[in-house]
Formats: sequence, C-alpha cells, structure tokens
Amino acid sequence: MKKNALACIAGLAGVALAAVAQAGTVRDDGLKPYEVVGDIAIPKPLTDKPGDPANGRKLVANRKKGNCLACHKIEQMKDFLFHGEIGPELTDIASNMPASEMRLRLVNPKIVNPDTIMPAFYRVDGLYRVMKKFQGKPILTAQEIEDVIAFLVTLKAPK
Repeated sequence: MKKNALACIAGLAGVALAAVAQAGTVRDDGLKPYEVVGDIAIPKPLTDKPGDPANGRKLVANRKKGNCLACHKIEQMKDFLFHGEIGPELTDIASNMPASEMRLRLVNPKIVNPDTIMPAFYRVDGLYRVMKKFQGKPILTAQEIEDVIAFLVTLKAPK
C-alpha cells in the first residue's frame, strides 16, 4: 500500500513539475498559454514584445486577417470604406474597456458571450467548417493580437 501511495505522489509531483516547466511555452497546437480571469479578461499579454499600434491598425482593416471593419464602425478609420454595423462601434472602446478585456474578446469571445457571432482570433479547437489550409492555425498570431490591442487602446472619441 505504501509503495502505491509513494508511486502516486511521485507521479503527481512529476505532472506538477511538467506543468511548471511548460508554463510560458508554446502548447502542442502552437498557441501560447494564457490565463482567463473571471471569464472576462486575459490580464497578461500573449507575448513579451509590446504591441505595435501601426501594425494593429493595418490588421483591423486587413480583410484576410482581422477584418474588424466588416462588423464594426471605427470613426478614426474613415479612410477605409464600408464599416459594418453588426458589432458594437469601436470609436471609443479605449474609454470603455481595458486591454485585458479586449484581449479575451479577440482570443475567444465565446467565453464572454457564448452566442456571439464574433470569431475567435486565437483559437484552433472546437471550430466548425474551417477551410483545410486554415485548420490548426489561429486567424491571428499572439503578436498580432497584441498589435491589434495596442491600436484599440488608442481609440477614444474626440472631445
């Protein structure tokens, strides 16, 4: 009985050490791990490199990447035509939502609202009707998520 208990404890310790060793590394599916807090936020950035707001702006408008303008209006991006009206306006998002909450909504908005039609930009599992060339790949990389957030935190309504 003692041998089994010791083997069990040793096994659990090994699992715990493996989990600690994997913290901060890339998962089997290629995504970097993150922690969701309170089902509303991912407080820590997905990368060690700060987001680039200029690249984030490009991603927001890029129809093959973020394509945010397909659903959202952003007054500060009037130079792009055809803003959508399906999602909430993002013109003043930085005044209304912290970056940590924006991050969760980009990574996997279904955690916040299971009925949302907004895509999960940093998820590869549990998706349906994914084109073969995109299977196992997120829409945006971890750095691109941080770039989009760096842009979104600049969006405040003009006074």
